[in-house]
Amino acid sequence: MKKSFLSAFIDQQCTVPPVVTADLTDQTILVVGANVGIGFEAAKHFARMNPRKLIMACRNERKGKDAIKELEQETGYERVELRLVDLASFASVTAFAEKFSGEQDTRLDILVMNAGVVMGEYGTTEDGWETTLQVNHLATALLSLLLFPHLSKSSSPEKPSRLVIVSSDMHYMTKVTPEIMESSSTTLRTLSSEEYSNRVGLSSRYTESKLLNVFFVRALAAHLARRDVTPVAVNPGFCYSQLRRSTYSQPLKNFFMVSLEKVMAWTTEQGGRQLVYAAIGGREDEGNIWAGYVSRGGVVEVSDFVLSEKGAKMQAKVWDETIQILSSVSDRVGEIGKEYFIA
Repeated sequence: MKKSFLSAFIDQQCTVPPVVTADLTDQTILVVGANVGIGFEAAKHFARMNPRKLIMACRNERKGKDAIKELEQETGYERVELRLVDLASFASVTAFAEKFSGEQDTRLDILVMNAGVVMGEYGTTEDGWETTLQVNHLATALLSLLLFPHLSKSSSPEKPSRLVIVSSDMHYMTKVTPEIMESSSTTLRTLSSEEYSNRVGLSSRYTESKLLNVFFVRALAAHLARRDVTPVAVNPGFCYSQLRRSTYSQPLKNFFMVSLEKVMAWTTEQGGRQLVYAAIGGREDEGNIWAGYVSRGGVVEVSDFVLSEKGAKMQAKVWDETIQILSSVSDRVGEIGKEYFIA
């Protein structure tokens, strides 16, 4: 599928399907990036379905507590727990996963990886990776893999667990440079380098990360030995959000974004509906949503590049690099791969 800015604009004018609902009384749900924006709205939707447990994960304890207080006041739901994790730190991600794995209750039916950033200028994390690349792809993949055994063990044939990775329709508009496609070095190291980022422009890094999200979901699905966990990528749509907070201090960019929001943005609540559908929708045909790309309450085709031979080669290369990089971060990644992936 091809999608231009015009077609994206038209999509944004369409009616957003109502939120899907389900009985979640036996389900444990974890939303990462849950204290603001679409993650918070999705958490509120889940809370109204009375899950067994709802875990809200975010970076800031005070903001997390404020979000939980607001959620409880609006929904009346009280079985919500706050967990702290910073995807800009691999140590924080591994500590989060280790703590979860060491608890008595490790049930996990739905994992929604919503945390993400858009950076206005080049910067690296404490781990030496360009920030957008680490938060939106590498750390998202790391936490997904480290928690995967809990998703698998909590799954049932009637209701497979779900792993939801928040991507974007921006993946349709990603231009992969010949340098990236033909690079003999690692794709991710090239994308992360300051030299490449400054030469090509950091403005494309967010769209590139959303393409990597789609690759990760499809590659993970292709490597799974069993279909007991359903990986899904989801497009929340263009919504009012703090995601673009890096533009607040840039008058021209901020003016452009404010104008764009007025003519085409969905509310954060409408964006949250998309995350909910990816997490609990389409149960009547699990095979259709498995490894699918969800947008506007249904599964749609990914970009032509993803489906192309070049896209398939890049996907395989990025998967191999990602697993290699994350295996050096945590030994558990390799152990999980041996148990759950096809050799």
